[in-house]
Amino acid sequence: MPRLPLNTLPVFRAVAEKQNLRAAADALHLTHSAVSQQIRLLESRLGHPLFDRRGRRVVLNRAGAALLSSVQRAFAVLDEGVLTAAAAAGALEQRLRISVLPSFAQRWLLPRMTGWRQRHPELALEIETSQQVVDLQREGFHAAVRQGLGDWPGLVAERLFNESMSMIVVASPAMAGRLADAPPATFLEEPLLGEAGLWQAWFGAAGITREVTPVAVFNDAALLLSAAEQGLGLAVARELLAADALRDGRLVRLSPISIEYEGARGYHLVYPPALRDWAPLAALRNWIRDELEQSQRALHERPAAA
Repeated sequence: MPRLPLNTLPVFRAVAEKQNLRAAADALHLTHSAVSQQIRLLESRLGHPLFDRRGRRVVLNRAGAALLSSVQRAFAVLDEGVLTAAAAAGALEQRLRISVLPSFAQRWLLPRMTGWRQRHPELALEIETSQQVVDLQREGFHAAVRQGLGDWPGLVAERLFNESMSMIVVASPAMAGRLADAPPATFLEEPLLGEAGLWQAWFGAAGITREVTPVAVFNDAALLLSAAEQGLGLAVARELLAADALRDGRLVRLSPISIEYEGARGYHLVYPPALRDWAPLAALRNWIRDELEQSQRALHERPAAA
């Protein structure tokens, strides 16, 4: 069995994922020729090709796909070992880097950062927002807040809510004043913001069967809520993300009717298993749960509009 030149494996992984030698070279900060040489060296040592060349693209063949699977598992084990060693040595104690969905960051997390600093002044929290599922270990993150079913391979996923999150109808104070005490059918005459499926589910809960065509659809809940605050229309939104705007009077809930939409995936805190008992992560986990409990209590204590 040939001994693999280990320095070629990060290059192989990058080329396999990018499917382009030049893009892999840019990601690795190497020259195009250096990347080509590393791939040729690996294929020469193995005695067979790993890629099919298709124009400028390089696509894994069966042998390459089999090798990539093993290489990814090996790097995951190494990354976990590095995290474990750093945590044991106390090298991570002053910094916690997390990836967060933009909507969750803007509408819930950032308004509470003062409380985090008061509770943990010794622990810096670095936040990066992304709608993409980033590779935590490769990108240098310690944890992430994600939406989904909790089935991310190789990661611990802790659901942040034991109960599902309600979707409610909200509007700006001006629109709400005009629609005060109006029946749900009246909302069909107003500009509707957000996904048609959500609106149809909400109207269905109100006993109304009707095709709905929203005037605008957003790929981010924060943008949806901002549009509603500016009076551009009515929105069906997660009650949690609208909570602060409802409390501050920037939004008004128009009806006590709510839905538990099956397409609304739950929030999870995810992290590598090696960091399960790491003190800074435990601090973040406990703080988020405490703040979420306070948010839930505030929601339950506030009466809904009639």
